[in-house]
Amino acid sequence: MKTAEGTTVIHNGQLVDGTGAPAVPNAALVIQDGRITYAGPSSRMPQTSPQATRLDAKGGTLLPGLIEPHWHPSYLNAATLPELDTRYPVEYLTLRTAANARLVLERGYTGARTGGSLHNIDIALAKAIDEEYLPGPRISPTGIDICGRGGMMDWNPDYLKLRMDGLTHLVDGPIEARAAARRVIKSGAEWIKTYPSGDAGCAHANSHTLGMTGDEMRAVVEEAHNYKVKVFGHCRGTESINIALRLGYDSIEHGNFMDEEGLEMLLERDTPLVPCLYHCQMIAEHGHEFGFPQRDIDGHKAHMECGAEIARKVLKGGGRVATGGGDFGLAWNPHGGYAKELSFFVKYVGFSPLDTIRGATKIGTELMGREHDLGTLESGKLADLLVVDGDVLSDITLLEDHSNLIAVMQGGIVKAGRMAECPS
Repeated sequence: MKTAEGTTVIHNGQLVDGTGAPAVPNAALVIQDGRITYAGPSSRMPQTSPQATRLDAKGGTLLPGLIEPHWHPSYLNAATLPELDTRYPVEYLTLRTAANARLVLERGYTGARTGGSLHNIDIALAKAIDEEYLPGPRISPTGIDICGRGGMMDWNPDYLKLRMDGLTHLVDGPIEARAAARRVIKSGAEWIKTYPSGDAGCAHANSHTLGMTGDEMRAVVEEAHNYKVKVFGHCRGTESINIALRLGYDSIEHGNFMDEEGLEMLLERDTPLVPCLYHCQMIAEHGHEFGFPQRDIDGHKAHMECGAEIARKVLKGGGRVATGGGDFGLAWNPHGGYAKELSFFVKYVGFSPLDTIRGATKIGTELMGREHDLGTLESGKLADLLVVDGDVLSDITLLEDHSNLIAVMQGGIVKAGRMAECPS
């Protein structure tokens, strides 16, 4: 991805650097050829060229570009599970996925780790964005998921004789799991997503059902780590979480029913937790509108409440919680509302705005493996950042409305926000 040329100075705003440190009032940011050379109080800013481009933050907030750590770019706001893999041809899915990439960038998310993508579209999308063929976030792609046969992602009835290959590699036993891992790795994925547990909305595989055996999970981990690829898992139930942690999973998604043993392992290994809780709130509140039975609504309410408590425990224990991903891309939780997950963490979970922003920036880029270049506003980092109209620490919901984004930058180039719409 290209970076800006020359010098840009952003001034007249508070600086939230993404590390969790207190905001710096009346701050300035100096960008040289796409990288930050100064971030701190305006009074200490080094002298810059009179020809430097100057951007007035209008008393607002400077913060790192947000990271979506569990992004489903090829989910087209489906109302039922079968809609995910049988409703649209791959050609249409690809075009809509590209549109979702533009949308997530316009909403202030300059980076993303995908949480599973049909037909490996996210892998091709990452390459196309990096080569500047279309706008979107920097992507750490996952490709097609891996799930045990009969698990959560195996929902089409056998009599239909439909294959799930576009969405999921279904495996029976460790030999098939190892082969599936090799296929995902060969495709160019940076992460492999597995389904060690089911879900409250899945009639044939609930949250406490193991969707993969320990031997299958071990085969995936061994193969992935051999090739320096990371593994994460849809883990809601206690047993699935503990098996994944013992095997060395590189992140845990959801983690709703984590017990003390799991919490201790997570903290000891410094394994990131990606809760994705706003999705559960939407089903708990609006499930009846989408035909969810009361049992499923109650189940997602339990996911939300238990998941929030686990997130609080992980934060209190000094662990890492990635707050940016809310499982968007379903009818009750459509694309575009990404920042509602951040508001949820402040309002419901009880995280401070600083901790929430740290989880959606610094920790998100650690998941992507790009922390050396991104995630915080510090000297030497790429200038992927937001200029927001208003005090985000006083009102985190400002991030929900993209009209509050003065500028969305990648490598010092304005890609979205008011400045992109009206360059003058």
